[in-house]
Amino acid sequence: VQLQASGGGLVQAGGSLRLSCAASGRTFSDYGMGWFRQAPGKEREFVAAISDNGARTDYADSVKGRFTISRDNAKNTVYLQMNSLKSEDTAVYYCAADYRSKTQVGSWGQGTLVTVSS
Repeated sequence: VQLQASGGGLVQAGGSLRLSCAASGRTFSDYGMGWFRQAPGKEREFVAAISDNGARTDYADSVKGRFTISRDNAKNTVYLQMNSLKSEDTAVYYCAADYRSKTQVGSWGQGTLVTVSS
């Protein structure tokens, strides 16, 4: 699976951004998708995941109630709506295909940088 993430940028604290990740190479509706992030000097961490049909979602405690993961199987795209952004959300965000668990992922996208200014 090939992944192309987009939508990152600079935003003020309290603002919103929506990330997108377009997938190709396999039938999109066959696998779960996830978002991870890596802040400067830190390890990559799980952010959110969604099942193949979108019926189930999972979130890191740090983003629950602020971030929403969704997918459009007709467009082969997964989204991450990020609201009420905080400076600690600053990171490179990666989408992941064939998500099975927080430690089992099939493919990674190239990452998109989100910078939240306080």
